[in-house]
Amino acid sequence: MSEDLDIIDHLIANIHKGKYESDDKLPSENELADMFRVPRIIVRKAYDRLQELGYIYSKQGKGSFVKDRHISIPIVLFTVESFSKKMLKLGYNYQSKNIFCEPIAYNSKIYQSLGANEKDRIFKVGRLRIIDGVPVALHISYVTEAMFGDIEQIGNEITSMFEFYKDRGYTNLRSKQVLLRVTYPFKYERELFACSGLIPLIVIESECVDRWTGKTVEYSQNLYRGDFFTYSVSTEVGHEEKTTNGDFD
Repeated sequence: MSEDLDIIDHLIANIHKGKYESDDKLPSENELADMFRVPRIIVRKAYDRLQELGYIYSKQGKGSFVKDRHISIPIVLFTVESFSKKMLKLGYNYQSKNIFCEPIAYNSKIYQSLGANEKDRIFKVGRLRIIDGVPVALHISYVTEAMFGDIEQIGNEITSMFEFYKDRGYTNLRSKQVLLRVTYPFKYERELFACSGLIPLIVIESECVDRWTGKTVEYSQNLYRGDFFTYSVSTEVGHEEKTTNGDFD
C-alpha cells in the first residue's frame, strides 16, 4: 500500500470513530509527515485525495478541517413507498427536476425487458434528485411509446413517474430482477453531480411490473452518489411478488 493511502486510511478511520468531528482541525502536514516518517508532499497528496472524496475542506493559511457529512440517506430496497415521498417524509429540502426525455437507440437488454421489438420507440425520462441544493441522484425510466402514446409530448414535464403511472391507472406496481452495483462517474456524471471522479456511484437497475396485468411498465436505472447514500433491504414485506422498489418514482 502506498504511503499516502496509509495516511488516508488513518484519517478516515479516526473520522468514522468520532475522534474528529465536523469542522475540527486536522493535524498539520508537518505533524503527519513526522508521524508517518514521509516527505511532506506525500501528506499533501493524501489531503488532496481526501478533499476530492468529500471528507475534508481547507482554509487558506489555516489548515485542513473535517467536512460536515451529516447527510446519509437510506436507499431502502423492496419498499412500497416512492423515492420522492421518502425524501419528503425524512424532512429533506427536496426537489425533483426533469432533465431529459428522448428516444434511445436499440438496446437489446432494455428492449427485451420491455417486450418491445426493434421497430418500437423507447424513451428515457431522466429526473435529477436534489437535496439542499445538491444533486445527489439521477433516476432514468425507460418506457415504450406503444404503452404510453403521449410520452414524447409530455415526457419533459414529468418529475414523478409514480404519479404519471397512477394517472394512467397503474396503481399496483412491483419491482423484479433488481441489480445493484457500484461504479465511478464518467465525465457526464461528474458534471451532473458536480463531484470528483473518486466519488463512487451506487447503481440500481430493475423492472417495474403491473401486478394486475403482469406487463412490464418500465425498465429503470437509478444512480446515487455514494457519499450521500447508504442502502438497506427492508425485512417487512416478504417475498419478491409482494414487494415494490419505490425508487422507480
